[in-house]
Amino acid sequence: MPTIEDLQRDTDSAVAVAAPTSVATPAPPRTFNARKKKKPWKSWLLFLLFAGPNVALLIVFTYKPLLQSLYYSTLQWNLGSASAIPVGLGNYVAWFTDPGTARVVTVTLIFTVATVGGGMVIGLLFAVLLNRKLHGRGAARTIVVAPYVLSGVAVGLLWLFVFDPNFGITAALLDAIGVASPPWYNDPHWALVMVIIVYLWKNVGYVALIYLAALQSVPRDVLEAASLDGASPVRAFRNIVLPLLGPTTFFLSITTLLSSLQSFDIIQAMTRGGPLEGTTTMMYQIYEEGFQAGRAGYSSAVATILFAVLLVVTLIQMKYVEKRVHY
Repeated sequence: MPTIEDLQRDTDSAVAVAAPTSVATPAPPRTFNARKKKKPWKSWLLFLLFAGPNVALLIVFTYKPLLQSLYYSTLQWNLGSASAIPVGLGNYVAWFTDPGTARVVTVTLIFTVATVGGGMVIGLLFAVLLNRKLHGRGAARTIVVAPYVLSGVAVGLLWLFVFDPNFGITAALLDAIGVASPPWYNDPHWALVMVIIVYLWKNVGYVALIYLAALQSVPRDVLEAASLDGASPVRAFRNIVLPLLGPTTFFLSITTLLSSLQSFDIIQAMTRGGPLEGTTTMMYQIYEEGFQAGRAGYSSAVATILFAVLLVVTLIQMKYVEKRVHY
């Protein structure tokens, strides 16, 4: 006969079985960062490791000479002299009031506009031609680009023989059609034209190469769709290709402008700024005043003015011209 303790034990077991089991709520997992945060000093060390050498080179070879030139421009100092006289803005006043400054600025503007504008147009035409399927296209591309990698001094000396009024190739070609050779070496205007021609011959390959790479990235399906819609090749090039070349044109306008304003080697090899300063640009004037006349302070002032011009022109291009570029 079951006892009272047995009945009580059976009742407790039944209640335990019938009662719903309570599920224990798991504690929220502790969150850990999958990647530990890098310590700040490690980030700076990594930055210095990769960017440090480039920053050091820029400081030593770009910004330090720029600041020194700005300081020298406030001195009346002859190159090699142990003493210098502070003159403040005297060198700048002397340059702006010099009667020859207008001629130097005019020559610089003519040379820059002709070389930049002519180089962009001729380079684009070469790029369009070399982008077509032609026999010997690879050799033609090499011929167009090759002058760009040549030395400017070597190119200038070579073209002196080409423009020789007595024995040059140009004189022979002009004589064949009954035209006398212009006085390339004695007339300031013709000397400037000669330098511009040689500069374009040397540097147009760079523009053609960059434009050629951009033309090869133009989507062909867009041009095919325009052709199916009845657009002529000229109209498709003007309304489709040229806008797509906007970023490349913007890039080339800046790089070729900076290169043209700093051109020196061809002028030095061919005309040395003459005749009658007909090919003396601001860049060549810096060389003349600093290393021939020895006026280091005055030369530094001209260099500072040229740097300011380059900076202003570049900022204007980036602020206003870039707005018309479609990326």
